[in-house]
Amino acid sequence: MIQIYHNPRCGKSRNCLAFIDQSKQEYEIIPYLTDTPSFTELKELLAKLNLKPLQLVRIKETIWIENFKGKDLNDDEIIQAMVENPILIERPIVIKDGKAIIGRDLDLVADFLG
Repeated sequence: MIQIYHNPRCGKSRNCLAFIDQSKQEYEIIPYLTDTPSFTELKELLAKLNLKPLQLVRIKETIWIENFKGKDLNDDEIIQAMVENPILIERPIVIKDGKAIIGRDLDLVADFLG
C-alpha cells in the first residue's frame, strides 16, 4: 500500500495527494505534523529515501533558521530536530514497496507509482 506523509496546508502536498487519489491505488495518509514519526521511524524513512538527514530538512523554515542554521549538528541531532519540530520535514513523502521519494514533482511521482 502507498503511504503519503501529508501536510494539508501545503499546496505541493495537496497536489500530490490528489494525484495519488486519481491513480486509484490504495493509500494511507500520514498526518506527520500531528502523528509525528519517532526518531527510529525517521531513520528508516531516510534509508528508504536514500537521503542524509539534512537533505530532508526544510532549511528555509523559520524554526530551522532561528534555532539550527549554522550549527555543527551531527545526523542524529538533525533527526532529533525533525522529531521535535515536524514542520521541518520536507513534504510530501510517498512510500511504496519499501522505497520512498519526495513527491513535489508529479512526473516523478507518476514514475514512482508505476
